[in-house]
Amino acid sequence: MFSIFLILVPLAASRRGIMPGMVSIASPNTASDKPLPQAHTPMPAEARRSLLAASVAHAVHDGMTDLIYVLLPLWQSQFGLSLAFTGAMRGLYAACMAGFQVPATRLARRWGRPALLVGGTVLVALAYLVAGLSGALPVVCGALLLGGLGASTQHPLASALVADAYAGHRVQARRALASYNFAGDLGKTAVPAGVGALLMWLSWQHSLIAVGLLGLGAAAGLAWLLRAPPLQGAAADGGPAQPAPLPQQALVPPPTWGFAALAATGVVDSGTRMGFLTFLPFVLSAKGAGAAGTGLALGLLFVGGALGKLLCAVLERHLGLLRTVWLTEGATALCIVGTLLLPWWGALALMPLLGLMLNGTSSVLYGCVPDLVPPEGRDRAFALYYTATIGAGAIAPSLFGWLGDQWGVAQAMQAVAAFVLLTLPLTWVVRQALAGQGRD
Repeated sequence: MFSIFLILVPLAASRRGIMPGMVSIASPNTASDKPLPQAHTPMPAEARRSLLAASVAHAVHDGMTDLIYVLLPLWQSQFGLSLAFTGAMRGLYAACMAGFQVPATRLARRWGRPALLVGGTVLVALAYLVAGLSGALPVVCGALLLGGLGASTQHPLASALVADAYAGHRVQARRALASYNFAGDLGKTAVPAGVGALLMWLSWQHSLIAVGLLGLGAAAGLAWLLRAPPLQGAAADGGPAQPAPLPQQALVPPPTWGFAALAATGVVDSGTRMGFLTFLPFVLSAKGAGAAGTGLALGLLFVGGALGKLLCAVLERHLGLLRTVWLTEGATALCIVGTLLLPWWGALALMPLLGLMLNGTSSVLYGCVPDLVPPEGRDRAFALYYTATIGAGAIAPSLFGWLGDQWGVAQAMQAVAAFVLLTLPLTWVVRQALAGQGRD
């Protein structure tokens, strides 16, 4: 409930047009810097309802997904797992979530986005309930697969839901997508921190049961918000608005080299982020942090990540894509090294800055997707982008876990810091593609 409450603040601000820092990529050299008349056009209630539903789904799904980072050290200790197997457990969830992104968009054309979003939320909630009620390792692994399957519906369908609801209002659409994106970080902040507090009094099994019940409540809320198909504007004759059809052209992958470079950049960025988050709890544990301390550190990290979504949008407008990404990724590498060298209290103090840099880049990259593909291909483009980036997040924990088993956790984290620097040349290619379209 706390995460849902926090979502209302950015949504209200977005509705009034008072959060320009949340607007996605816009070129400082184009007319988009000037206020457009449509920026203050009141949006239909159906559009705002779609944005609220998508934001709630994003917050709940991302919160329950990133909760796994708090649970990994507990599972490793209880079941006596290697670091590679522990990373593979995170990979089970991420791989299933990545692999069903594109199929989810196809199923939505048959059953509708509302049914898929609600059903996916129910599956994630049931996964946590099953894991909590059983507590056995094989059941936990199966629950991770089930949870990843349910989570695969959220990113492509909720993004497209918002984009369609605000179609024809470019400035409002960018603000709406930024609000939706920001809501995910609020969930990442609230759920892991809340469960970290619960672990002070409850076992991890009982904590997962509580999370599962929260997920079922969120699914009921989504069913109410999406009780009718999302509407797009009003009918030309003044009658009731009709459901916006899903364009069939979206089934065609976007064949642009700029998008391919963007996806590759997202793969490196996501792999770095997932690899770091997987082993951060082990680094903190070695410094003396318990489960509650790890939950607090992750909460601070995600608070910084949420602020990074806002700050990096402002930085990109003033510095451009290339300088912004180079700044954030370079600072990410330095902060990872700092986390290894500093004592517990120093690492804890570094978490907000590290989160800002670690997560801010993803917001800048995500905002480039609509600029690199034609409008009719955006639904498919979002699904492909998330498939690539989440797939990298599935592979990275196992890869860096193997390195941790061979060299040690500290050396694996140093490899993460070096890996993030691969984004620098890839970002230059993306910038050239944007410049060719007059967008950077």
